[in-house]
Amino acid sequence: MTDMATLMRSCVQHSASDLHIRVKRKATLRVDGKMRDLQTPELTSEHTEALMREVLPDRLATELEETGSADFGYSFEGGVRFRINVLNEKGGFGVVCRRIPQKIMDFDEIGLPEHVKDLLNRPRGLILVTGPTGSGKTTTLATMVDEINRTMDKHIVTIEDPIEYYHTHKRCIITQREVGVHTSGFAEAMRRALRQDPDVILLGEMRDYETISTAITAAETGHLVFGTLHTTGSARTVDRIIDSFPKDQQEQIRTQLALSIVSVISQLLIPKKGGGVVAGFEIMINTSAIENHIRKGETYKITSDIQTGKKRGMILLDDHLLELYRNGIITRDTALEFAQDRVEMRTRVA
Repeated sequence: MTDMATLMRSCVQHSASDLHIRVKRKATLRVDGKMRDLQTPELTSEHTEALMREVLPDRLATELEETGSADFGYSFEGGVRFRINVLNEKGGFGVVCRRIPQKIMDFDEIGLPEHVKDLLNRPRGLILVTGPTGSGKTTTLATMVDEINRTMDKHIVTIEDPIEYYHTHKRCIITQREVGVHTSGFAEAMRRALRQDPDVILLGEMRDYETISTAITAAETGHLVFGTLHTTGSARTVDRIIDSFPKDQQEQIRTQLALSIVSVISQLLIPKKGGGVVAGFEIMINTSAIENHIRKGETYKITSDIQTGKKRGMILLDDHLLELYRNGIITRDTALEFAQDRVEMRTRVA
């Protein structure tokens, strides 16, 4: 019978980003964004359950039984780590293993402009890295945290579910806490973090308005806070934050957010011509005009401010896609597929 160690080795050997295990399907890898079956037998429900039990921590058995799924980090051979989700579905158990890159990349390697480093020098404020699942948000955040760790003397607290990249103390003190292991939840950990003398706080996920509210308050009161949301585009991100609050609190949150937000970095992972992936970015940096739009609830005006803010280091996702296409990094079809405004993009790549 195929075991998890063999499947995980295949994931590493093929440089796959993910390993999928499902009933009535061969074990499957995601390589360069595409699904590739491994040469395993079609898996039975007994087989997938046995594979799942090989990696599931005992502490999560009750959670899996009660909620139908569980998330955790898993250390494998040679320092390789996976973020694993196990789930109960029609037919039996499924497992998804996301391989976490072993090396923390630098700004050049992930394609982030150098001027984004300037944002890391801010004494306080909220920096959001957004995008769909699997778009590289965690990798970007790890790069930013490592840059601060290497160049500044600060205390960094990370709150993650699970911990993905392990950071060592360099110039900074690094405190990494995992939800479900070191703390009961994001909101609770966030409240406690404010009593731990932090300079920088990284929130692995901003799931509810209580966590978001605490993050905004921390950003207002002298902390640099990093967070993630599953949104694409700066305007949508601001709207998502506001909409997570009850109606009677939204006006106050608009004002707080307008003052505290430093930047929204939206990203996608896009297939490169000839194989591999490249990150596509949209970068919004707060200005007095954008601050005003957020306060007034006129977020639809943010896009034009980004378009005219190139000198400040801002860029729209579609402009970055066009740049990647003109530099021969992605194809015309890929630029159209990932564009926010496909009609406009079609005229630009004609």
